[in-house]
Amino acid sequence: MENLDARISVIGAGQAGASLVAELRDLGHRGPITMIGDEPSLPYQRPPLSKAYLKGEMQLERLYLRPATFYAERNIEVLTGVRVVSIDRAAKEAVLEDGRRIGHDLLALTTGTTPRRLPGDIGGDLDDVHVMRSLAHADALAEGLARGHKAALIVGGGYIGLEAAAVLREKALKVTVLEAAPRILARVASAETADFFRDLHRNNGVDIREGVTLSRLVGENGRVTGGELSDGTVIPADVALVGIGVVPNDGLARDAGLDLDNGIVVDGAGRTSDPSIFAAGDCTNFPYRGVRIRLESVPNAIDQAEAVAAAMLGGDVDYVAKPWFWSDQYNIKLQIAGLNAGYDRTVVRPGVREGTQSVWYYAGDELLAVDAMNDPRSYMMAKRWIEAGVSPDAGQVADPGVELKGLAVKAPADAE
Repeated sequence: MENLDARISVIGAGQAGASLVAELRDLGHRGPITMIGDEPSLPYQRPPLSKAYLKGEMQLERLYLRPATFYAERNIEVLTGVRVVSIDRAAKEAVLEDGRRIGHDLLALTTGTTPRRLPGDIGGDLDDVHVMRSLAHADALAEGLARGHKAALIVGGGYIGLEAAAVLREKALKVTVLEAAPRILARVASAETADFFRDLHRNNGVDIREGVTLSRLVGENGRVTGGELSDGTVIPADVALVGIGVVPNDGLARDAGLDLDNGIVVDGAGRTSDPSIFAAGDCTNFPYRGVRIRLESVPNAIDQAEAVAAAMLGGDVDYVAKPWFWSDQYNIKLQIAGLNAGYDRTVVRPGVREGTQSVWYYAGDELLAVDAMNDPRSYMMAKRWIEAGVSPDAGQVADPGVELKGLAVKAPADAE
C-alpha cells in the first residue's frame, strides 16, 4: 500500500464518510485523517429516520454508526457542525466557513444528497412543511406530531413518501398521498409492485391520489392548512411532507472545477477528474455494466467508500456495485436486488404466505432485478443469480409449484 502517511480529509460525515475513514485505518493508514460534517452530530443511520426513529422505536444513541470513542481511539479527527465553503485545489486545502483551512494530500468527497423542496411561492416555506433526509428533519416532524397533528398531506408517492405514510397512519393521522405521475413508484418500480403497495396503503386507510397535480400549499398565519389541487380542490392538512426526490450535493465539486454529470463523475476507483480528489456514496456518478449511474443506497455508500479507501492508498481498485435496497411499510419488508433499468417484462411469483410475492424484472432472458415483499427466499436467490450474472427461466419463476432452489440458470451468452 502507498500513501500510508498521507494527510487525508473527508468532506461529508454520513454513511460513506464514516465507512471510508474506518476502512482507511483498517487498511493500515497512519497519517492524519480529518472528517468534516455540516451536521452537529456524529455520523448516523438515515433509513430509520422515516421509520423506527419517527415511530419512537429507536432512540438517538442507536442511530449513531459509531460512538465518539471509536474515532478517538483511531486518531480520526471529526469536525461536526462545520461547513466547507470551498476547495482550494492548488493549495490542497478545504476552506471552512469560519475561515480555517484544513490541508490535505488526498481528499474525498462524501457529500450525499439534498431533498428537493417545493418553491416558497407555492407554500414550500410554510411552517409544518417537511422533507425527510436528516436527523433535524425527523426531529422537526416528530415535534410537530407531538403537538397533535390530525391530518397529513404527502407530496410524492415514492418510497420515502410511502414509508412516512405508513408511520403517520400508525399514529392515527388521516393521510393523503398525492402523486403527479399516473401511478405511485412510477420511476422506480413496476406496475405490479405499485399495485401491491397501493392496495396495502388503501387497506390501511391511506387516501392515494395518482395523476394529480398540486397547485400550491395553503396556510393560515404562516402554517400549512392544506393542499390545493389543479382542479381547485383543497385537501385539509395540518402537516405536509414533501418526498419528490433528491439532488446530489456537488456544489463544492462544481466550484472546484471537477467534472459533473448528475453527480460527481468518478472512475472505477472513485477518482474524480483531479487525481488527488476522490468521491463516494450518493453524490457520485460511476461506471456500472457499461453505463454510468448514481445510486442512492446505504449498501453502495459502504461498499464504494471502502473501495475508495483502498484506491486512495494505492490499491488497484475497480469498484463493481451490487445494488440492493429495502423499504419497511407496516408489516411488509420490501427487499430489492439489482437495478430494473431497461426491463421489458416482469413476472410475478406468489409467496408462500398470503399477501407476499416477488416481482422479477427481465430484459429478454436476462434477470435484472427483483422486488420481494415479505419473501426473503426469492430475494436471496435472485440476488445470488444477479450478482453471478446468470438468469433462471422466467416461465419457471412464475410457477409457484416450481422450487427456485432447483432451477437451472444460464448466463446471457448461453441463452438460446
